[in-house]
Amino acid sequence: MRIEIKSDAFEDGGMIPKKYTCDGEDISPPLRWSSFIEGTKTFAIICDDPDAPMGTWVHWVIFNIPATVNELPENIPPKEVLEMKAKQGTNDFRKIGYGGPCPPGGTHRYYFKIYALDTKINLDPGITKSQLLKAIKDHILAEGQLMGRYSR
Repeated sequence: MRIEIKSDAFEDGGMIPKKYTCDGEDISPPLRWSSFIEGTKTFAIICDDPDAPMGTWVHWVIFNIPATVNELPENIPPKEVLEMKAKQGTNDFRKIGYGGPCPPGGTHRYYFKIYALDTKINLDPGITKSQLLKAIKDHILAEGQLMGRYSR
């Protein structure tokens, strides 16, 4: 099954506004998604850049978003555990939470990938993308993605 994920800040395939990048306020963009997938216990989101010179660069890892939540406002704080009980992992900037696009040159693609999961992930905040992907491997009910571009 597919999840439709959108942002009020940019269209799929469109340019990500400077506000959400290292050249601006470096805050997470607003996201919303189709909410009802039967059996969903939590959602997880990973944002990464496959065009980075040293391989895919991870910008955000967030998981255990409750199934009752179908949107994230902009500017999710860089806290390990959010009020809604979602947890954030470590990005490739070695920080908790969102780190915006900051390409060294050219136009890069940034994929916001969402996963509907049939379980709550029993891992601590601060995990990496690879640790999350390993944990959710057999629990994905549906997924979707939103791609934005950014160039400096």
